[in-house]
Amino acid sequence: MEKHHVRYGEQVIEFIIERKNVKNVNLNIKPDMTVSVSASEKVPLHFIYDFVKGKGAWISKHVKNFENVQPYNQSEREYVSGESFKYLGRQYRLRVQEVECKEVVKYFRGFIYMYIKDTSDYNRKAKLMDQWYREKAKRAFHESLDKMFPLVQKYGIEKPIVDIRVMKARWGSSLVDSYTILLNLELLKAPKHCIDYVVLHELIHFKYNDHSESFYKMLYSLMPDWEKRKAVLDEEVVREL
Repeated sequence: MEKHHVRYGEQVIEFIIERKNVKNVNLNIKPDMTVSVSASEKVPLHFIYDFVKGKGAWISKHVKNFENVQPYNQSEREYVSGESFKYLGRQYRLRVQEVECKEVVKYFRGFIYMYIKDTSDYNRKAKLMDQWYREKAKRAFHESLDKMFPLVQKYGIEKPIVDIRVMKARWGSSLVDSYTILLNLELLKAPKHCIDYVVLHELIHFKYNDHSESFYKMLYSLMPDWEKRKAVLDEEVVREL
């Protein structure tokens, strides 16, 4: 990958170029604000530079949305009553209650309740919340896979397994050799229809392991509104992370 930069107005846009066997020049902004361009070896640098300049306003808008985005970081949380947590596209208030019995986190009537023996034990509260998110993510992601897989099954794609990770710059990733889809734990904060988009996106990679024209034709045919779903992820969900 090559690192480059162009000037757009008074700002400098830094980006990397990935030379791939693709027909189109593709631009992508990751949640860590990395701007990447994929293009074949035949595309000259001056064309890519002009392409990035032409997307300057769009890049600036989306980079700004990502400015405050960090990977899941427990140190930014206090885990106290009244704190807001995002779950499946909505914000919920946390209620911490001291108990003498089993410690657990539950979702009930619009609130997330944390029952814990020592309400001042930060590390324990962080662990309980992480466990709750992972349990909910496992269920939501598998439900999405069960929903999306029938769309691609007729193309000879086998049903993969799902693994949950904390990823800095991706919502998901396909491990073609091991038939595994990795999904970002943070994706649980997105609405279900956005989770479905990411799952379908990764499933199609088992047919086209690139972002070629064929890949996007299949994505459009199976989910015509995928760009709207991606926009919700990029412009609304990420901002709240």
